[in-house]
Amino acid sequence: MRRLVATGPALIVLLTAVLVAWLTPGVVGRAGYHATSARITLAQQTLDDTSILDQLNAAYMSVAEAVGPSVVHLQVRGMGEGSTGSGWVFDDKGHIVTNAHVVAGSVRVRVEFDTGRQTEAEVIGVDPFTDIAVLKADPGAGLFPARRATGHIPRQGQMVFAFGSPFGFKFSMSKGVISGLGREPLSLASYGGYTNFIQTDAAVNPGNSGGPLTDHKGRVIGMTVAIATGRDTQGTIEGQSAGISFAIPLATIESVVPQIINTGEVRRGFLGIAMAQGASAVIEQADFRGSGVLVSSVEEGSPAASGGLRSADVIVKVNGQHTPTSAVLRAAISSIAPEEKINLSVFRQDKFLDISVVLAEFERDRLVGNELIQALVRTGLAFGEDPEGHLEIARARGFAASVLELREGMRVTAIDGRGVASIEEAHQTLFNAGFLSGGRISMRVQTTDENGSRAFRDLVVRTPPRNLPFNRR
Repeated sequence: MRRLVATGPALIVLLTAVLVAWLTPGVVGRAGYHATSARITLAQQTLDDTSILDQLNAAYMSVAEAVGPSVVHLQVRGMGEGSTGSGWVFDDKGHIVTNAHVVAGSVRVRVEFDTGRQTEAEVIGVDPFTDIAVLKADPGAGLFPARRATGHIPRQGQMVFAFGSPFGFKFSMSKGVISGLGREPLSLASYGGYTNFIQTDAAVNPGNSGGPLTDHKGRVIGMTVAIATGRDTQGTIEGQSAGISFAIPLATIESVVPQIINTGEVRRGFLGIAMAQGASAVIEQADFRGSGVLVSSVEEGSPAASGGLRSADVIVKVNGQHTPTSAVLRAAISSIAPEEKINLSVFRQDKFLDISVVLAEFERDRLVGNELIQALVRTGLAFGEDPEGHLEIARARGFAASVLELREGMRVTAIDGRGVASIEEAHQTLFNAGFLSGGRISMRVQTTDENGSRAFRDLVVRTPPRNLPFNRR
């Protein structure tokens, strides 16, 4: 009996422990389930009762409804190649804006609207310096021009929406913010001479090129031109979105497009200053902290001189737009038409001044020559004259030799089907044929073999790929 009495309490304790161990997980599990269920219910009620998210969601959908009918999908056929891109309706007369590189070398361009209607479009003008092209399409029963944020200066942090056809997925939309302003990625800067891009983190991929970038009210503030990836932080290469894309500001588009529509050519503003090379001038004042462009000299009789600019002035803004570098200032001035009055914010002797200047016209021949030579250098191509005065290939390196199959000493007889006899004629013909925009241009050359026999060859020349989002297929 003593042994039973002695072991009885221990046995009871053991059985109780086993029972508790068996029941506890179920109790705890049920308690955890009920707690999670309560949190889910509370979260759902909060979302149902919150109007802010409903308003935000409705605003996003309204942007899509407002902008969508103004976006177009482009199918471009060139010399045996096809590509796709995007564009947007500029006015109710059928003018459509896109990138020059999207339609470079095009033989046929077909436009598709969001309704599914398709029609042929004519390229009526291209500006390779800003990478802007204008098409003309049949307006049909009526078009819906995109609303534009004319006069509004984009700001960092501003919400934006990118529209287009990434990877051929037509009429897509993505959202982001303006990450930076006045950007000058190197490969884009050398592509057409223009820098001063809006940087955004909106998802942009090959095929978005030419599509509109809008603000939260559905107003166009720019046009998508390129993307960047982590492989090249200084330039751009074709690839998938990595959170960095660039757009041409609306102010540039509104300066260039009407000129193309009205006259077929673009005139550019000229200020008449020399800018100091190297780093920008840094200003740290109570009312301004940032950088500007140091004026090293002012050309006598120029608009800058007439407006009162002086050597050692620092230009920080043009028409309210910040100009942190000489490249951005140059782009801002050249994108404004001659004879227009601009307002400069200038820092001089610890004071800020507002100076008004009426721009003159930048000499077209000088502009064409500078930009074309840069493009030829990138291609590895240079023209010269042989001892008899005939036009020849004086330099063929890199891309020109390995891809275009050009050789030094080849005599050039025609470019784009036109006879050329001088370096100047060759440059002008290449420019007119769209060389700066990546167009594929025919070139007839005369070769001489080891036996002195001469033969003609028809080659195709173009700039090396600038790795812009062509979405080539």
